[in-house]
Amino acid sequence: MKEFTRYKKITKMKLLKFILILITFNIYSQEVPSDQWINDDNFELKANGKNAFGDDEQIVVIEFWAEFNKDNAFSEWSKLNGCAYYRVDIADAPAAKKKYRIRMAPTLIVFKDGMKETVFKAGLDLLFPASFEEVQEAINDAKKAGAF
Repeated sequence: MKEFTRYKKITKMKLLKFILILITFNIYSQEVPSDQWINDDNFELKANGKNAFGDDEQIVVIEFWAEFNKDNAFSEWSKLNGCAYYRVDIADAPAAKKKYRIRMAPTLIVFKDGMKETVFKAGLDLLFPASFEEVQEAINDAKKAGAF
């Protein structure tokens, strides 16, 4: 009986540790807000970067994402400056996936005026191939392009 009680305490401690780890992970993981998820229905509208009045809004960054490789997604999206950021699940956007020839996830595309400017594609290792600084530099370069 003494052994059973000890086993029960150890099991409860393991469960408590597991719950604490899950809570910590959820607090510190950066989730993309639901309004920043897009699909085939609104992909072109969002990629175009126009606001409701038809004015240029800004550079648009779209990440093609896959559930099976969510651990390698671009995680520093909230630090990006001077752009709108959207994420699209490749399962929800087969037409966009085909149009932009997405073969690996994550793939991140920088758009200006609806035109593809820069692409960062995961390799066979499925790792995101660029640093935050490289992505921000691509955004800054796209903003400067065509400026007088």
